Amino acid sequence: MDERVAVIGAILEDPTRCQSQFNKIVAEYHDLVRGRMGLPLKDKCMSVISITVVGSMDQINTMTGRLGSLYGVTVKTAISKQT
Repeated sequence: MDERVAVIGAILEDPTRCQSQFNKIVAEYHDLVRGRMGLPLKDKCMSVISITVVGSMDQINTMTGRLGSLYGVTVKTAISKQT
């Protein structure tokens, strides 16, 4: 399996509403996650999260798609070119 390194950037626009679902999905992919940083922006009622993962393109795309399908969540992913 060709593994890639990726950074998933997410903005949660209403964290109280979507954070538990977001965390549940991330926990399901714990074997891919190498690091995670979250910044609560309470004055804007938002959270910004970056997650570094290592996995196959299918795994990364599936995780990103599931996170991006949540209400109030915007996700972008940068994926390494080399395996």
